[in-house]
Amino acid sequence: MSPSGRTPLGIKQLQQKICNKEGFPDLDSYFAACKSFLEFLARVHPTRIVSPTSPNYIFFQYDKAHGHRITRPLNADLFIEDTQTFERDLQHFRNILEVISTSRSDREEAIRKRKLEPSSIDKVVYTIQQSLGSVGDSLQNANQSRKRIGQLFEGLIRAIINAIGVACEPRTVKIPLPGHPGRQMSYELDLVFSRGKAIVASETNVLSAEEIVGSVKTTSKDRIDKVFLDKFLLTRLLGRDVRVIAIFLHDVQRAKKKGNIFGVNSTFKSNHFLGYTLALNRLDGVYYVDPRPVMTQAPELSREISSFARFLTTDLWKL
Repeated sequence: MSPSGRTPLGIKQLQQKICNKEGFPDLDSYFAACKSFLEFLARVHPTRIVSPTSPNYIFFQYDKAHGHRITRPLNADLFIEDTQTFERDLQHFRNILEVISTSRSDREEAIRKRKLEPSSIDKVVYTIQQSLGSVGDSLQNANQSRKRIGQLFEGLIRAIINAIGVACEPRTVKIPLPGHPGRQMSYELDLVFSRGKAIVASETNVLSAEEIVGSVKTTSKDRIDKVFLDKFLLTRLLGRDVRVIAIFLHDVQRAKKKGNIFGVNSTFKSNHFLGYTLALNRLDGVYYVDPRPVMTQAPELSREISSFARFLTTDLWKL
């Protein structure tokens, strides 16, 4: 039995779990899956590899039965490997969600008064998502895994936002093209949420002025252009400003450097990001669970990009 009294899951059972479209109906199911993976790590001890190019990133390599496959790079400053530490931070995370959902004023101050650590938000979210991603990396079909892990991240963020009392759902809207009767442009939106009133049913084609569009992706690689374009086109087609935010997990990938396959490369295109921000339109918020150092060090980027913890505790309530 696992320390929590549950029957421990093997990697094949975890694979089945993440591939099951109905396997994550609520936030607790994400917590349970993450705990199972951390218990698997503690029980099996797959090879732990430190990146020679970025020592704060690690990899796990599975055994021969799973083709010696290698996980994605994991930020050791955020990824919680120890199950007891995860349980402690998870309790902080639960308490923070409760404070956020019940406070009616300064949520950051309310969290400080409870002596809770806001950093637990990013650590817990990162550990959950990267645990699921690492299970996906053990699958034989990498493309299938990549798509499914992206869906799970969208579901995780949606479950968190719902947990703090803000209704949000994916939405497909069909927007008429001005001057072209009968023609429409269809948009599939990752999240639509509203703090001001009850959300319109997700089946509707309407996007009201009170609602905010959220793009949720594991990485901005090959996707950042579309987020800015969505903001531009939605605003132009609807004839009013449409608030659009982006939530990303990280912007790193494994890379071969000087013959070593455990290097880490950034996938963040700072020039593209700043070009769209300055020449097209600013987004209403960009948030990373694992931001790249340049995002906090470069003033022109730090003005535009914040942590996911800041989104939950502060910015969401100002949108």
